Amino acid sequence: MPIAFLQRLQTLTGPAVNKIVPTSSGPDAIVAEQLLQRVITGLPELLGAAVVDVESGQALATYTTSREFNVGKVLDFNAEVVRQQRRAMQALGLPADEQLSEILITLSNQLHLLWLLADGQRFLYTVVDCRDTNLGIARSVIRSCELPD
Repeated sequence: MPIAFLQRLQTLTGPAVNKIVPTSSGPDAIVAEQLLQRVITGLPELLGAAVVDVESGQALATYTTSREFNVGKVLDFNAEVVRQQRRAMQALGLPADEQLSEILITLSNQLHLLWLLADGQRFLYTVVDCRDTNLGIARSVIRSCELPD
C-alpha cells in the first residue's frame, strides 16, 4: 500500500531509482511514460532517461538507475543545447525542411543522446555507459521506441 508521506520522504533523498517518475498528469505524461518504458525494455543497461519539453526544459517523465545520477539536474541545460543548435541552423540559412533529429554528447565512459521527437517540441534524453552499450544499438532502440502522435 503506497503511503504518501513515505513516498514524499523518498523524493527528498534524491530521485526515485529504477522507476519512471511522471512530473505531471495528462496525456503528455502518459505518452512520456510509455516512451520511457519502451526505451528501458530495449536498453536494460540504461543509466538514465527523460522526456523533456524543448521550450521550458521541464521533464514530462524521468528514469534513473542511481540516486547519484540525477537526470533532472541537466535537463534545462540539454534543452538549451537543442535551442542553440536550432539557432545555429537558422544562422546557417539551412532550408526549412532540414530538421534537427539528434544530438550526441560523447564522454569518456558515457553516451548522452538527445533525440528530437516527431512533434519537434519534445526530446528524449538517454544516457548509456559506452562500455555496456554501443552507439548503434542505442540509436536503433531509441528510433524504434518513439510512439506515433
